[in-house]
Amino acid sequence: MSELVKLKRRERIAIVTADNPPANELSAEVQRSLLKCIKAAINDPEVEGVVLACAGPTFLASAAIVEPGKPVEAPDSDELLAVIENSPKPIVAAIRGDALSGGLELALACHFRVATEGAKLGFPEVKLGVLPSGGGTQRLPRAVGPELAVKMIVGGDPISACEAAKNGLIDEIVESPDAGGEAFVRKVLADRRPLRRLRDDNSKIVAARADRSILTNAIASMTKRAGRLEAPFAAAEAVGCAIDLPFEEGLRKERETFRKLAANDQSKALRHVFFAEREARNIVDIPASTRPRPVERVAVIGAGKMGGGIAMSFVNAGIPVTLIDVDAEQLKRGLGVMQKNWETSAARGSIPADAPAKRMALVSGAVGIDNVRDADLIIEAVFESMALKLEVFSQLDTFAKPGAVLASNTSYYDINEMAKMTKRPQDVLGMHFNLPANVMKLCEVVRGAKTAPDALQTAVSISWKIGKVPVVVGVCHGFVGNRMWDQRNNQVQKMLYEGALPQQVDGVMTKFGMAMGPFAMVDLSSLEGSWRMRKESGEKAPIEDALCEAGRFGQRWGKGYYKYEAGSRVPMPDPEVEKLIDETLTRLGCKRRSINDEEILERLIYPMINEGARILEEGIAARPGDIDLVWLYGFAWPIYRGGPMYWADQVGLAHIADRLTFYAKETNDSSLEPAPLLERLAAQGKGFASLAPHTKAA
Repeated sequence: MSELVKLKRRERIAIVTADNPPANELSAEVQRSLLKCIKAAINDPEVEGVVLACAGPTFLASAAIVEPGKPVEAPDSDELLAVIENSPKPIVAAIRGDALSGGLELALACHFRVATEGAKLGFPEVKLGVLPSGGGTQRLPRAVGPELAVKMIVGGDPISACEAAKNGLIDEIVESPDAGGEAFVRKVLADRRPLRRLRDDNSKIVAARADRSILTNAIASMTKRAGRLEAPFAAAEAVGCAIDLPFEEGLRKERETFRKLAANDQSKALRHVFFAEREARNIVDIPASTRPRPVERVAVIGAGKMGGGIAMSFVNAGIPVTLIDVDAEQLKRGLGVMQKNWETSAARGSIPADAPAKRMALVSGAVGIDNVRDADLIIEAVFESMALKLEVFSQLDTFAKPGAVLASNTSYYDINEMAKMTKRPQDVLGMHFNLPANVMKLCEVVRGAKTAPDALQTAVSISWKIGKVPVVVGVCHGFVGNRMWDQRNNQVQKMLYEGALPQQVDGVMTKFGMAMGPFAMVDLSSLEGSWRMRKESGEKAPIEDALCEAGRFGQRWGKGYYKYEAGSRVPMPDPEVEKLIDETLTRLGCKRRSINDEEILERLIYPMINEGARILEEGIAARPGDIDLVWLYGFAWPIYRGGPMYWADQVGLAHIADRLTFYAKETNDSSLEPAPLLERLAAQGKGFASLAPHTKAA
């Protein structure tokens, strides 16, 4: 037999073990070997039952994910699944680790399933813009009922072995998959238990056939946040086929839908995001053997909205946090906000009822920076003032223990200048979170000129652990996200002075797919920080300055570019803002003109892409995909468009360069001239995807 799959016999039981490290990929060769071994076991008169198991830490998984631009075909597993399902001898899937996608479809074709306590089972295909293609949408509803099937297939998140056992997806939780699977098949034989072939078992979908609302309510719940993503709705429809159609017809519909989705632009974009995340784990220019420092306790300095959100992110992952402030009242208020946020989540059912108390027990509030002594990672999250941050870092040198990683949450300021305030610049870096920090998944990990490789690896590793997507960037004003945001904001402000209104600009961006427009986003994060920075630097932004001077600092204050009803986060156009804009433009001698939506879209996005090209050329970001991740997870770029640099390649860099040249001339704005890298790639007919990764310490 092939080395990828081994067949051995223990008395009357055949053990078929797949071994295709590192991830037990269900490749075509593995499928052929499985088929050969299972047929041999079925045809062996000495064998009465079969256990399907896997060597290594995890069960079988689907074949490798195909990169964007390459054709995707559903795996040809029909014969293998049919042989397993139609076997006259009981076949038990013995699961350890993860049973996902094709691996779970294989397990569903078996007559019984057992799993270890830590196993997870699921169908994450929807997150790649497709759906299961080996009968998953047809067998799973028959195994667990339509409600849980919709949750797993349309939502894409796996369930635990405990939940799987509770709902009939597995028959038993075992300590060891091999021994447990063998013991279970012996019980099946001893009890003469009938074989359960899911394709013929409609017992769990009968109720949904009689009452369609069971399915429609489950679908409505799982698709309410899908927006313009196509795969969740297609997956929901496929599950519906299990209720409405015979098995074979539902299977055919599933395969047709898979092929259609796999060929569309959304799936290509989502696959790009998958590969970008995988590449982001590889830090350029540090040894692959670099190990992170241990982080058992974190200190966060600053109990405001940002500091509290950062603290919540660590506590949510079970990491104890000391939340520090110089003001006792601010500290008390910050702790109260954290508790209220968790209590609200518990009331909604998104976390267990006892979670708020358990999480608050992991938070220690303290007044005074000397309380950082026990922390392995210290994150400064004080107000965005360079003078204040420099003062904090000078004190950290006194109180932080040796080897502690010292991080700043600054949005713009120079990490190297902060490092100079210490005698340990090798321990200093940036960890820039976006508001709300406990929700947004981005963490820009800023590598300073002297940041040690293991300190950098620590920040990246702990970011993944707390559910963030870390992107390593270099030092420059605004790093990646805010530096590009500033270019967009420059055009936002210029169009505001030319005659566009906040609601028109935001409307164009939400139509494009952004969760919110630039003005609503500024309101969410607050106008106050930028206003104070301008006052410190002497810069002016007349309209925004006027808003701030009128006390319109953003959503938290109930008014900014928009007004907000008490307790509401919905931005509402405010005639007072239009009046303030008109008065400011009159005072400045500016005349308003009509600006169409196409111009707004191009002037907002193309300058960002242009700045992204500069960032790549300077080595501030290693890869175009890294820039995409910053915007996907920090600025709510629509995931089905793959990120700004990926999207630029789809539009065509030559077109973007031409339009930038046009707007530079029309608006007399030299900042819109195409960046050298953009011009060069456009002239060569290439895209950003053609670039090799590179970076440099700033």
